[in-house]
Amino acid sequence: MPIHNSHPSGRHFLQIPGPTNVPDRVLRAMDHPTIDHRSPEFQKLSKKVLSNIKQIFQTQCPVIIYPASGTGAWEAALVNTLSRGDRVLMYETGHFATLWKKMAEKLSLNVEFIGDDWHRGIDSAKIEARLTEDKAHSIKAVCVVHNETSTGVTSNILEVRRAIDKSRHPALLFVDTISSLASIDYRHDEWGVDVSVGCSQKGLMLPPGIALNAISEKAIATSKYANLQRSFWSWDEILEANKNGFWPYTPPTNLLYGLAESCDMLLEEGLENVFNRHQRHAEATRRAVWAWGMQLMCQNPAEYSHSLTAVVMPKDNTGQYYDADKLRRIILRNFNMSLGTGLNKLSGWVFRIGHLGDLNDLTLVGTLAGVEMGFELAGVPYQKGGAQEAVSYLSATIPKD
Repeated sequence: MPIHNSHPSGRHFLQIPGPTNVPDRVLRAMDHPTIDHRSPEFQKLSKKVLSNIKQIFQTQCPVIIYPASGTGAWEAALVNTLSRGDRVLMYETGHFATLWKKMAEKLSLNVEFIGDDWHRGIDSAKIEARLTEDKAHSIKAVCVVHNETSTGVTSNILEVRRAIDKSRHPALLFVDTISSLASIDYRHDEWGVDVSVGCSQKGLMLPPGIALNAISEKAIATSKYANLQRSFWSWDEILEANKNGFWPYTPPTNLLYGLAESCDMLLEEGLENVFNRHQRHAEATRRAVWAWGMQLMCQNPAEYSHSLTAVVMPKDNTGQYYDADKLRRIILRNFNMSLGTGLNKLSGWVFRIGHLGDLNDLTLVGTLAGVEMGFELAGVPYQKGGAQEAVSYLSATIPKD
């Protein structure tokens, strides 16, 4: 009979798709006395952060930083650019796309939601067709999710941009890059995005508490006459204060120390190397899942996420899925590892393995071994050897110096 201690030994494996593990360098950077946010020392810090975060978004545009979660960044994108009753086109790729839609409706926006299968990403042809129909240009914005955290599906944002351009439509393009920023190649400027929505607790390797909007000149111009109610979220006062390295209110000072350090880490590694590392770990995870004889939620190989993998549980002889949440509870209790739950209509039959942020080969192998041990204890049928399949792949693909 195993003995479960209230304080299990070893580190906790936080393998959900965010918040992610915070590296020691970032923790040490945040462990700093809080300083006067009107001082020259703070001004130096903020100017560095505001410059470096642009490189992470691959943009020359301003990036607004709020003390908030990604949900706040969603709201900021909408209220700064739209007016009551404006029509917005959104695309159903999963739970988080659905939540953004509900927020837009609460803000008195007129939402058209293109429904689709959560197994796949955005069909840009549907966006092009709807915008082409909109001869009066009543649709003011297209809102899409780059990497759907609930399903492990990554959509092609460049194709969405091309669809808007082909339709010759002036709609703004808003993109949720919450679980792709600093994990999957994302190009705000090159892809013609008007507002990119991000946050701190995923690829940026920070605790929750920072929300981000990268904003185009077109979006800034639109904000001058948008009339949705806003105060805290308003870009104009923040942009003005940021010119001198300050904020119009108290900023999250210690999180900014952490953000400065995380940007340093990402830029030292090189963004291309960061993206390649995530792609490699994602492929190793997928190979383990296939070796187990299981399926991915994402059904299009071109859309496999590099941030997380959503795994579909097998069915029993009655056609019912084995309980994913029971599996997660057993793994947490016995191995001190957290896996992501199935969200919304995926609840109970999908679990998610996060492999983004501060992650290396050994952590991933330990994660996959923990999943296999969980299958054993939970009585979930699987084919042995998934973790070994990942080991073989990782060993064969170690980057050469």
